[in-house]
Amino acid sequence: MRIDLISDTITRPSPEMRAFMMEAEVGDDVFGADPTINRLESMAAGMFGREAALYCPSGTMTNQIAIKLHTHALDEIICELNSHVYQYETSGYAYNARVGINLIEGEYGKITAEQLKNSIKKKYDWLPESRLVVLENSTNRGGGNYYTLDEIKAIRTVCLENELKLHLDGARLFNVLVETGESTKDVGSLFDSISICLSKGLGAPVGSLLIGDKAFIQKGRRFRKVMGGGMRQAGIIAAGGIYALEHNVNRLKQDNDRAKAIGHILQGLDYVAQVKPIKTNIVIFDLKDEPADLFVKRLAECNINAAAFGPMQVRFVTHLEFDDEQLAELEKRLKTL
Repeated sequence: MRIDLISDTITRPSPEMRAFMMEAEVGDDVFGADPTINRLESMAAGMFGREAALYCPSGTMTNQIAIKLHTHALDEIICELNSHVYQYETSGYAYNARVGINLIEGEYGKITAEQLKNSIKKKYDWLPESRLVVLENSTNRGGGNYYTLDEIKAIRTVCLENELKLHLDGARLFNVLVETGESTKDVGSLFDSISICLSKGLGAPVGSLLIGDKAFIQKGRRFRKVMGGGMRQAGIIAAGGIYALEHNVNRLKQDNDRAKAIGHILQGLDYVAQVKPIKTNIVIFDLKDEPADLFVKRLAECNINAAAFGPMQVRFVTHLEFDDEQLAELEKRLKTL
């Protein structure tokens, strides 16, 4: 039995999702004529109480479009040190939007309203102008940690007081919401734009959505096009996103619970130094003596796929293809290492 915990991006469409995709009505989306994409965009916008949404190939593209639209050249964005937009989007903020970045060292991927207030630049000729704040929820490198609504509201207040825009990188947002019980509309009311990913825990094969007001999304279509993201009869893959939002949200609680079970197992192993607090479906742990790359190789020899996440750090991510049988088998194999 192969146990793949390298990411929740490795999931494959279920037979039911594949059948739904094959029946999708399609058209040319560059002309706004793909009815399935239109349905997905309308559905997502409505979930968050917003006017419009834009279907894109990836979360990196939705984040980069948002940064470009919210800023001007020589501005800066503010985010946590471990944010995806800084760590994993190839400095796209500088390349696409010609802006700088102001990094805050938070706790488990989160910043506070007070930290934000102290990081905003004064308006001098020799400084970039603080323009946009990007929050990631849940936090990937923070071990799946998340912001509460009250924490976001405090940050939103600082943004409003200082004329800053607020964007949410919500790639794994639904893993958060099944834990907190908070609503998508509550989240939607606090941000100027929101990015959600369909191809992680939700299990669709491709795609992310950028959500905001109508004028913002209309401008976003132009930047999607210039980035090469204008797709044609993409309703076939967008249908996977519709199916995911209709069927795969509530079950994310199972992934979160299995991640917590893995954490409990790891805490009892003598080669594990520390496990980061587990809030959703990401498990990050430190090894005592063995470098992570060597440990990951040993895992592979046991038919377990994982990611080295630092010199002595390893990440597991649970997903819809990781079930209780695999969890029990994982425990057995980890205890033999």
